[in-house]
Amino acid sequence: MTSALIYPHIEKVAGQPARLHRIPRVRVAQIVMDYLAYGWSVEEMCRQHSYLMQSEAHAAMAYYFDFQAEIEQEIRTEWEQVQQEKSLLSPSPFFVRMRAKGLL
Repeated sequence: MTSALIYPHIEKVAGQPARLHRIPRVRVAQIVMDYLAYGWSVEEMCRQHSYLMQSEAHAAMAYYFDFQAEIEQEIRTEWEQVQQEKSLLSPSPFFVRMRAKGLL
């Protein structure tokens, strides 16, 4: 008999990213990105995001450490999508002017 791990404050539906139960628009990967990009502690994450409870941030980090490959793949996929979308955009008129002046 296998027991499933339960993460308080985290909702995971098959085929979808793990999310906060109280605030479903916030994905675990978004919280983890603060940890990876800035090295923020749970306390700092909660200072920077006043809507976030420490228990939610701790649960998100626990989920990440147990399912690191899944979360990092989600982050990689999102990064690649953003880069692909950026490559399809035309440069802004400001960027074009600044580049023409040699400022960029």
